[in-house]
Amino acid sequence: MNALPLEGLRIIDLSMIWAGPHCTRLLGDMGAEVIKVESVTRLDPTRGPVRPSNGRRVYPGGDPGEKPYNRSGGFHQLHRNKLGITLNLKTETGVKLFKRLASVSDVVLENFSLGVMSAFGLDYTTLRAERPDIIVVSMPAFGNTGPDKSFVGFGVTIEPMAGVSHLTGYEGAYPMRSGGNHADPVNGLHAASAVLAALWTRRATGIGQFIDFSHLESMASLIGEDMIGYSLSGKFRDRSGNRHATSAPQGCYRCMGDDDWIAISVGSDEEWSMLCGLMGRPELAEGELAGNAGRQHRHDELDAAIGEWTSSRDKHELMELLQAEGIAAGAVQRINEASKDPQLEHDGYFQMQRYPGNAGSHLHPGLPFTLSDTPMGFRAPAPDLGQHNWRTLHELLGLPREEFDALERDRVIGQTPEEAAGNALS
Repeated sequence: MNALPLEGLRIIDLSMIWAGPHCTRLLGDMGAEVIKVESVTRLDPTRGPVRPSNGRRVYPGGDPGEKPYNRSGGFHQLHRNKLGITLNLKTETGVKLFKRLASVSDVVLENFSLGVMSAFGLDYTTLRAERPDIIVVSMPAFGNTGPDKSFVGFGVTIEPMAGVSHLTGYEGAYPMRSGGNHADPVNGLHAASAVLAALWTRRATGIGQFIDFSHLESMASLIGEDMIGYSLSGKFRDRSGNRHATSAPQGCYRCMGDDDWIAISVGSDEEWSMLCGLMGRPELAEGELAGNAGRQHRHDELDAAIGEWTSSRDKHELMELLQAEGIAAGAVQRINEASKDPQLEHDGYFQMQRYPGNAGSHLHPGLPFTLSDTPMGFRAPAPDLGQHNWRTLHELLGLPREEFDALERDRVIGQTPEEAAGNALS
């Protein structure tokens, strides 16, 4: 097997929840050594509570086990291929050890609220003194400067502020979020791109740098077309549900079965004519309806006709029929269907990941791309809390056994969290 693309790169990951961990997971999948840093007093919230009291978290077989903070499905998805250590940065010793770790690392990434790293005594200037060419990524919700820099934010609030939610929803109804806080994985991908750009620059110049990452700016970049449209015309488009701004018809239509649907998008007059032929309604492709403008004007009527046709058909068979004629169509698949999708299975997209103890292996999404000569993907499961303390502090930093044991006694490090450690959300 060829060397992985980012092999030899070391990243310290202080980030939590989704966006930052998604960034470092992508870099870890590409071969970087990612060291996930938590504290026994504060876990990454995706680990879940130390003593779960409800069934909202996903555990293998629905069983949280004796150490549920090591079994959360969400944590395992975001932290595979990473090492895991605990280090209390509210202690002088913890800060000193972090500086030593930074001195032998290439990248430090955090998504704390503004000012937290400075309060720890670990701002960019300090870390650069430990390693002059270090790259530091700071990901507070609204960046490190500006009037909103101290605001707290999550995907569910960033999407509306960036203007995305104003465009999402049905005509005449209220704004809606994307449904899965998609700001987070998108922002993680953008952050990974920024890290790669900084690494490439450092390779050419020998100079590291500070990456000021704003989740708000990241999401605003996704609706550039609408922002440009407003700057040119002084108008913005209204919410339109599943419909397209310029092509008609387009939408989700009910199929045979319990809550089964198909998405259909007609991209040309020719495609519409073919669809009408398949429906046995050639008259719908005549006169005003032969052109896109006319179809947009009578979209409700066409939706009703298409829905009547699709309602008695299987969504997957219908998708195959339409695709055979070159008409874009996709069955609306439930999660259990998507996880067994023949195309994704053919691509080897889903991979089995091991869980600790006797929790077995479970299917997880893989990387959304492949390199022809550099296989990537799952190499190691997400770390247990503090699993790699010894490997990192002793084997990498050379900490003697007696000092390591003292850190455990003083709870600067550890593998057992405080009872309230997993309850914080921010």
